[in-house]
Amino acid sequence: MSAHPPRLDVGSLLVQIENTPGIDSLRSLDGALGSADSELTEAILEQAADFCAGEIAPINHIADQQGCGLTDGRVVVPQPFKQAWDSYVALGWPTLDLPEEVGGQGLPLFLSSTVQQLLDGSCAAFAMLPVLLRSAARLIFAHGSKEMQAEWLPRLVSGEWAATICISESDAGSDVARARTTAVPNEDGSWSVSGEKMWISFGDHDLCPRIGHCVVARTEGGLSLFLVPNTLDDGSPNAVFVRRIEKKLGLHGSPTCQLGLEGAKGWLIGDEGRGLSQLFVMIVNMRLCVGAQGLGLAASAVQTAHDYAAERRQGGPSGAPPVTIDSHPDVQRMLLDMTAKLEVLRGLGLLLGVHADLAVHDRDKEYRKQSSALVAFLLPIYKTLAGGAGFELASEAIQVLGGAGYTDEWPLEQALRDGRVATIFEGTTGMQALDLLHRRLWQDQSAGLDIFLKMAREDLATHDSTSADVALDCCELLEQAAARLAAMRADTAAAEAGATAFLELAGLAALGWIAARLTAVEGSGEAENRLRAAGKWYLRDLVARCAALDVQISANAACADLFRQITAGNGNASA
Repeated sequence: MSAHPPRLDVGSLLVQIENTPGIDSLRSLDGALGSADSELTEAILEQAADFCAGEIAPINHIADQQGCGLTDGRVVVPQPFKQAWDSYVALGWPTLDLPEEVGGQGLPLFLSSTVQQLLDGSCAAFAMLPVLLRSAARLIFAHGSKEMQAEWLPRLVSGEWAATICISESDAGSDVARARTTAVPNEDGSWSVSGEKMWISFGDHDLCPRIGHCVVARTEGGLSLFLVPNTLDDGSPNAVFVRRIEKKLGLHGSPTCQLGLEGAKGWLIGDEGRGLSQLFVMIVNMRLCVGAQGLGLAASAVQTAHDYAAERRQGGPSGAPPVTIDSHPDVQRMLLDMTAKLEVLRGLGLLLGVHADLAVHDRDKEYRKQSSALVAFLLPIYKTLAGGAGFELASEAIQVLGGAGYTDEWPLEQALRDGRVATIFEGTTGMQALDLLHRRLWQDQSAGLDIFLKMAREDLATHDSTSADVALDCCELLEQAAARLAAMRADTAAAEAGATAFLELAGLAALGWIAARLTAVEGSGEAENRLRAAGKWYLRDLVARCAALDVQISANAACADLFRQITAGNGNASA
């Protein structure tokens, strides 16, 4: 074993894909979107696993140690990134799911998201850059002018140029409406953009000659979106300046920048005043990618823990040779916990990826509508739980390895540091919970929840098993909790205090459905046996866990009163 992550096994992923609800409908579609049959899927994932193990995993530890620097106002990334990026681009990996008409391969989102998992599990810092390119390409494809599309899309899709998403400012992070960056029109049709942006991943770097910043700025018409390149068409620098690179817990190879725009030249994306609504074209992709990052790191941690436990010898009967530590029941328990959580979350991600494409491309209008509602409901849940899995399972894997896992001779301590941010960026856990409460329960009147419950119950009814009964009981608890929250709109504070517990309950109910399906996977191979065992283990106490969260949703209503009591007299109490 070594300090860089292992080659990730894709066997159970391939079996999961074949058992994902909706996969047959997706494969029935015309063109490249429906072409990802089992044979093509296996070929792409095996190639991706080989590429990541051979070229990306070896740079992970080096990038963490080297970090990024600022030289003459430009960001210099870890030295091995250049060759890795050139190889990634040359092999066509950036093109997987982007539209064919702009140079992409047009393959399904579930496939590109799974490849992203493998990339993240090998070097999460490096893997952040292609997410930005794909997200910006989707934005420009949906809302950019024809001239902007012609200039930028082929170069973003190919990986020749790069992009960023510039939303956050000081005191205006998740509260985007308070953004102070401004844009004023110029006579030539361009705009002058001025302000300060922060938390900008790969805000500058030396991997691509040109970077397009997708900037939220205020105009007379309201918050709008602009494409602000770091260099102008003649190659001269635009007025975009790197103020600093953040020093942070993990992801040292990914430069997180504070940028200053001093009358920088930009071009309007879409319609003036509709910047926030236009950003939503990227939301599914960005949040799926956060989940992929968490699951990639989690898969690496789980595989490392299993490999170590199968080799490390300690304990056993007195007078006999020591046994491998995976012979000990408590280690077996930890490994089962980790494996089960990883596999059910992978299943949820595949379900989302499949239905995200069906929501746009299915031939049946009503099915598109149902898939769209399902994705909207499950997305904040998946982003939160899958995103957090990297940190959580890296921590559990460190426990399996003991003192060895706490050192940098193994990839786990880095995975733990790298994974911590996933429940923060693209909306914190609390923000996701409020989105679920306000938008999906109250504003949408539980439309997505109703679709989820209908699909899950109809599917589980076809499985005559104890596992299906457990999952159905969890769905019942979720429905009852949602009804109580729906009736609490007049007491917003009390409902919001229970929102995170509700998100977790919804997550467990969704994962219970996935787990029940895993217990029914057919086949006698190692992957099939692993999935059935993971599903059974995940379900063993699920009703009790859901019941505890159900109690929390109501009990948390006391939050405001008790908070005032513990903060009284220290100057922090709410008025």
